[in-house]
Amino acid sequence: MNEYIVFGALLVLALSFDFLNGFHDAANVVATIIASRALSPRAALTLAAICELLGPLLFGVAVAVTVGSEIVDPRSVTITMVMAALVAASSWNILTWWGGIPSSSSHALAGGLVGSAVAFGGLDVLRVEGVGKVALALFVSPVLGFMVGWLVLRLLFFLARGATPRINQTFNRVQILTAGTLALSHGANDAQKTMGVITMGLVTLGFQERFYVPTWVVVVSAVAIALGTAAGGWRIIRTLGGKFYKIRPVHSLASQVGAASVILGASLWGGPVSTTHVVSSAIVGVGAAQRRSQVRWLHLMDILVAWAITVPVTALLGSAIYLGFRLVLGA
Repeated sequence: MNEYIVFGALLVLALSFDFLNGFHDAANVVATIIASRALSPRAALTLAAICELLGPLLFGVAVAVTVGSEIVDPRSVTITMVMAALVAASSWNILTWWGGIPSSSSHALAGGLVGSAVAFGGLDVLRVEGVGKVALALFVSPVLGFMVGWLVLRLLFFLARGATPRINQTFNRVQILTAGTLALSHGANDAQKTMGVITMGLVTLGFQERFYVPTWVVVVSAVAIALGTAAGGWRIIRTLGGKFYKIRPVHSLASQVGAASVILGASLWGGPVSTTHVVSSAIVGVGAAQRRSQVRWLHLMDILVAWAITVPVTALLGSAIYLGFRLVLGA
């Protein structure tokens, strides 16, 4: 099959995943600012989409390099493998969106890549250091999100001690800045995963001799995730926006600062994190900082279950889809 047609198919799958990522994860950015009534839903999504577009253009490609060259040995990468991982991750995103469950697109893509790679060449094709780096980023970041969210709320309470309720107006105005920063961080981290996958295809098909992310790949990935964010994932917005506890302006501000700090730090380090789980854990950390009893812990179980099963489920899906592709395509 002509390599241009094959790459075109990969590009469509990668950008579809990127769009679904933005659509699925829009709630991460806008849920709390909507719940606190700092912005209307449409204004919040517009702000998020613009910042999602800018994020990948401003913060480098360290995460793309991790995803595209450090998880699987580049010498073992095949287009069939990459396409299987994308189909597995996109399928899981659609399923969890339909259920209103804030699962992780990052977990899904990592699981799909690992599963399809193992189905192709066994465990030897995985790079232990890269897989360890991804695992560390994915599993430690929610803990950091909880801790930073808790600390930020306590700090805000200290700084605002003795203030009148009018301070909520200030919190709402500041949220426009912090929500924009959170959207920048999400775009910077999540769009890079798509950049990494597209660049894997360019190298594998011989369009590039070495792994580097071309400018056009950065731009199309940024546009796709921004469009997905603009479309919005309302089912998940409802989950993050109020099912944990009644979110007020101070909670929204603290959770945005906490989550954005963790995600931006991971982006600069090159660690692909789950923005869904970082934001969710920051929201819970903020609630616990005020009063543990006010957090509806039962609703957290859906997220914890998704957090635990996403990687193994998408790894199995990636493996099965890869084997199915090989059976059909004979490649």
